[in-house]
Amino acid sequence: MTLAAGIDGLFNGISPDWGPFSKLGGKAKIIVGVVMAGAILFLLGSAVVGAVHIRVGGQQHNTMETKKGQTMVASSLVGLFAIASMATIFTIVYGFGI
Repeated sequence: MTLAAGIDGLFNGISPDWGPFSKLGGKAKIIVGVVMAGAILFLLGSAVVGAVHIRVGGQQHNTMETKKGQTMVASSLVGLFAIASMATIFTIVYGFGI
């Protein structure tokens, strides 16, 4: 798997062409995709900042800083999982409504 194929697969995974989003216009799909990509980038950045807090807290023997980092990493990963599973959740809910 090349890097270009991996990036293309990532962008195809967050493009909103499934479930209720399939009926949106072209510009609306782009806006939804950009919002989802922005949220993913923000959460990944938050996880990196949390990892830095864990590292700094461990080096300085500061348990509060370490705990703050653990909370940031955990909440970022939960948010990433929620965004990644949006396609499945919306498809199931939309299917029940039809």
